[in-house]
Amino acid sequence: MTIGFSFRAAASRTSVTRAALTCSAVCLAGVLAAAQSPAAALSGAATRAPAPAASPPSTLYQPGTQVRPRAGAPEVPEDISALSWVVADARTGDVLAAHNAHRRLPPASTLKTLFALTVIPALPGATRHTVKEEELEGIGAGSSMVGVAEGITYKVADLWRGVFLNSGSDAVHVLAAMNGGWTNTATEMQAKARSLGARDTQVISPDGYDTPGQVSSAYDLAVFGRAGLRNPDFARYCSTPEAMFPGEAGSTYGIQNTNRLLTGANGVEPYPGLIGVKNGYTTNAGNTLVAAARRGSRTLVVTVMNPQAGGGFTVYEEARSLLDWGFAADGRVDPVGTLLDTRSVPAAGPSAQAGRAAQAGPAGRPGPSTRPGPGTRPVTTARPVAAASPDDEGLGWSDAAEIAGAAVLGAAGVALALRLKPRRTPRG
Repeated sequence: MTIGFSFRAAASRTSVTRAALTCSAVCLAGVLAAAQSPAAALSGAATRAPAPAASPPSTLYQPGTQVRPRAGAPEVPEDISALSWVVADARTGDVLAAHNAHRRLPPASTLKTLFALTVIPALPGATRHTVKEEELEGIGAGSSMVGVAEGITYKVADLWRGVFLNSGSDAVHVLAAMNGGWTNTATEMQAKARSLGARDTQVISPDGYDTPGQVSSAYDLAVFGRAGLRNPDFARYCSTPEAMFPGEAGSTYGIQNTNRLLTGANGVEPYPGLIGVKNGYTTNAGNTLVAAARRGSRTLVVTVMNPQAGGGFTVYEEARSLLDWGFAADGRVDPVGTLLDTRSVPAAGPSAQAGRAAQAGPAGRPGPSTRPGPGTRPVTTARPVAAASPDDEGLGWSDAAEIAGAAVLGAAGVALALRLKPRRTPRG
């Protein structure tokens, strides 16, 4: 007896095998046709938009004045005597020009911007609090005060007006006590600074009082000012020129913002469109200022630290010159770097509450960066570009290869199964 299969059966199985392989080849051709060919990618035949060019490296760690003017750009003011300053676009975070942006200097009361960024979200403005004696202990000699008194019940919003208008360290001490204590608040401020990409700031005294080792930079303060403009409460407090403050036995008294660019006090001409943000002074820090102003749809943030010329009002005039330059340079300079927190912000101030309210939902924060070592020239990366969604990507070569391989293996499996199928002994 012969074991095998008939010619007709063999021919039938051969036809099936050939058909399976033909089908697989057709599938493979279709898969490869769907994939973008290298030639099409190189020739520009693909419809996918080209990736944007990377931004030039940041020069913000380089000493001296940094600016990248285009043709027709106005010259940066030459009479700025501040040890460090920054001019930045509040919406995009682009730094338009800077001078010693990362130089670490005492910040004075401009550090209260970081204090407010940290604590405002934790303490609702309508909350009432009766001040205790121990909450007013440890205030540094010579600190600015708004008049917070033991035994008086204040709204949290009143205390914040005391912080922003009068730079009241007494109000800071009470709010810090409500936030878990002085040391806890300093720790939270440090973490907040790092989360915003502010690497130059070291927090020891939350009110900005001169303390050994406490420093910040014009860059970091610009980051804090820009971030503050996103918070409706922060923006409202920092732009308030005057307010009534609670006193004893139900009385009130008036307080005025010490930011003279906002109020025009002491002969300083108010700056048109000024939003705030915070001024400061100590013996070691000199005069410091974070100022934000809006003109049309554009908002600028300027930081000025410790002018070396003139008197106590020079900080306002130098900020004025830098704001004027920044608005005049709109579209005429390329950024020399960027504030690390690249979320967009609306035009800030009391008139923009609706715009800020519409911008809801958390946004990604940048991760920690590594400070360059001695002799290393730091380079900032290009601004992040949103990744395309899977629906936008099409079929890539790796996907095509996987599908093609599966098709070939499937065909081989069919052919092998036909060959290994048990045979019946033919009759005859």
